[in-house]
Amino acid sequence: MGALSAPSALNTYFLIMLIIPAIDLKDGHCVRLKQGLMEDATVFSEDPGTMARHWVDQGGKRLHLVDLNGAFAGKPVNAEAIKSIVAAVGGDIPIQLGGGIRDLETIERYLDSGISYVIIGTAAVKSPGFLHDACDAFPGHIIVGLDAKDGKVAVDGWSKLTGHDVIDLAKRFEDYGVEAVIYTDIGRDGMLTGVNIEATVALAQALNIPVIASGGITDLEDVKRLCAVQHEGIIGAITGRAIYEGTLNFTAAQALADELTIALKANV
Repeated sequence: MGALSAPSALNTYFLIMLIIPAIDLKDGHCVRLKQGLMEDATVFSEDPGTMARHWVDQGGKRLHLVDLNGAFAGKPVNAEAIKSIVAAVGGDIPIQLGGGIRDLETIERYLDSGISYVIIGTAAVKSPGFLHDACDAFPGHIIVGLDAKDGKVAVDGWSKLTGHDVIDLAKRFEDYGVEAVIYTDIGRDGMLTGVNIEATVALAQALNIPVIASGGITDLEDVKRLCAVQHEGIIGAITGRAIYEGTLNFTAAQALADELTIALKANV
């Protein structure tokens, strides 16, 4: 379960850009939402374990899981589906998981079950003391998920916009010891409109910990654009609807990211 390393100016060149398949869980099924709306869910698979294994076999280097019911309920809901995914992956690649994580006991249970990284989102904003305690208790395994629109952080499954500036909040959480930040542009998530490169780069430049992009990745051009700014500290991109609907060939995307990373190495 190796921890991520902070992206020093040189070190970043030697990280492979991760194209991370998303598996969003609702009522035990794999779904995708548009802009976080639970009522606008498309079911892509009724077998989360098989779907997870598929992405591993296609060359995935990490999986991103979200317990959507848990995010709205404020507690884990899709435990059986998560268990099936962990069993199917078999420890072959790291798994990061978010949704409804509000206490240290839940984090410990997930990590003990085989989850590599736990993502704290709404609870980090509403209860920063909890995030601080989590970073102290489980160093190297806590990722913060910051979802934003027009630079302002959203909480509660994107249903509420706060007055918090995403960069200011991320810098505070960096001081707590979080391992990485997942940045989602909620105006683009699930819309296949392209990644918000400018906002993602601005966040990465302000931090000394890695940033993972999320929201809007559509095709191989987006992968190229992300790899071009990888040196800023962007180590991965989460993709969902694009790989399920076929606008992005996942295997080709990770292969391209690998190729572009090798090219960066050669130029160092």
